[in-house]
Order: sequence, then C-alpha cells, then structure tokens
Amino acid sequence: MKYPGPQTLSYRRRQRAVTLLGYVAMLCVLAVVGVPLFWIVITSFKARPDIYTQPAVYWPHSWHPENYAEATTALPFWTFLRNSLLVTGIIAAVKFVLGVLSAYGLVFLRFPGKTVIFLLIIAALMVPNQITVISNYALVAQLGWRNTFQGIIVPLCGVAFGTFLMRNHFLSLPSEIIEAARMDGANWWRLLTRVVLPMSGPTMVAFAVVTLVNEWNEYLWPFLMADDTHVATLPVGLTLLQNTENPSVTNWGPVMAGTVLTMLPILVVFLLLQRHMIKGLTSGAVKG
Repeated sequence: MKYPGPQTLSYRRRQRAVTLLGYVAMLCVLAVVGVPLFWIVITSFKARPDIYTQPAVYWPHSWHPENYAEATTALPFWTFLRNSLLVTGIIAAVKFVLGVLSAYGLVFLRFPGKTVIFLLIIAALMVPNQITVISNYALVAQLGWRNTFQGIIVPLCGVAFGTFLMRNHFLSLPSEIIEAARMDGANWWRLLTRVVLPMSGPTMVAFAVVTLVNEWNEYLWPFLMADDTHVATLPVGLTLLQNTENPSVTNWGPVMAGTVLTMLPILVVFLLLQRHMIKGLTSGAVKG
C-alpha cells in the first residue's frame, strides 16, 4: 500500500486552504448582498410599530401585507411601471442595435480612423455619467424636452460599453469562418445576420441583460427630467412614495414593498438568463 508523499500532502493542504478561502469569500459576499435584501423583504411585511422599534426587530410580530396594497395605491404605481417598461425597453433596444452595428463596423469593415474611434469609445467609458448631467440638462431644456419621454430616453442611449463588449467578442470569432463566408460572396448584412450573430448568442444575451438592469435602475436622469408622475419611472416613484407623508417619519413598510415590486421584474429576467450572461461576459473578455 502506497502512502502519499510530502509533496502530495502539501498540495492537498493548499487545495483545502484555497477551497476554504473560497467558501469564506462566498459567505462574505452573501452577507453583504443577502442581508440588505432580507431586511428589505422583511420590512415590507412589517407594521409601522415593528419598523421603529429599538432594538431592531428582525422578524415581524405580525405580518402586514397591506403594505403592498398601499404601495400600489398611494401613488400611481402602475403608471410608474408602464413608464419604466417603456423607457427601459426603448433604450435597451436602441443600445443593443447601436452596440452590435458599431462593434461590427470596428471589427469587420475597413475605413480610416478606426483605431481613433475605438480609443474615443474607451475614453467615453472612463467618464462618469454624472459629469455630463449639467450639459445634457441644458441641451434638453433648450430643446423643450423636459418632462417628456424623449428627454429621458435620448441622452441615455450612449453605447460605449456595448460597443466595447461586442467588439471584443467579434475579435474572438474564428477568422476562418469569416473568410469562408466572404469568399462565398456574403455581403456585410448577410455576414452579420447569417454568420456573426448566430455565433454570438451568449454575448448578446449578456449585453442585453446588463443594459436592461442598468436602465431599469437608472434614477438620477429620470429624476431630473420628470416634473410629475406622467413620465416618472419606478425608481423616481419610490422617492415620491417615500415623501407622501412627513419625510422625517417615513412609513418604510410601503416603501420597501414598492422596492420589492420594483426589483421583481428585472430579477426574474436575470435569473432566467444568468447562465448565458456569465458565459457571454467571459467569452467577450477572451480577446481585447
């Protein structure tokens, strides 16, 4: 009977240590992400006395599902939901189309200044959106688009991240297949729709999911553009719900119920597509 040597034992100890550290890291991430989510969900079922009790009550003494009815009736919640669906859907569709077409042009088309354009796109990724808020606000106000859907949608249609992600993925596609399609006489549209896109499913899903999540949660710009509930989105509606009563004594039960209802649609989308999203992001980062 052979016994493991010192090197084998040392390797096994290192593997166990790495595995243990991995579990510890996952538990830390779960605590950082899961505890706030747990608190939001539990608070959405609490009556006001349980919310303002000291020390904090981690489990409600009595369940209060009426918070959800109040969250959907105190303000036009369904109007906010419609606005969010409209704004998110249009922005995501525009970003998706522009991202795919611009990335295709940067990879498969020949034209002067292609490298400069890509560097400008990378530079745009480095600029926080908050820096452009003042200039965009002044421009939208001059156009008379304040408190309109186009005033919210148009400035949010920048697509630097999508172009970067899709370009990196297109660069990783097998060049032999691309050249074979070109030799068969495929024009740019046929090459895109018959060859490139069918091989880019996971990355396109990742791009779509990231875009949907970002635009669904967008708060600052819709808040600046919306003067009333006519065009306000769900994140803005939650702020209005928080201020329906005395702001210093907010009834957090309905606010947390509204937060849960706001999270649910995009959470379902993410859970359904998370495998494709992870695969797409990793494949898109293979080659820069």
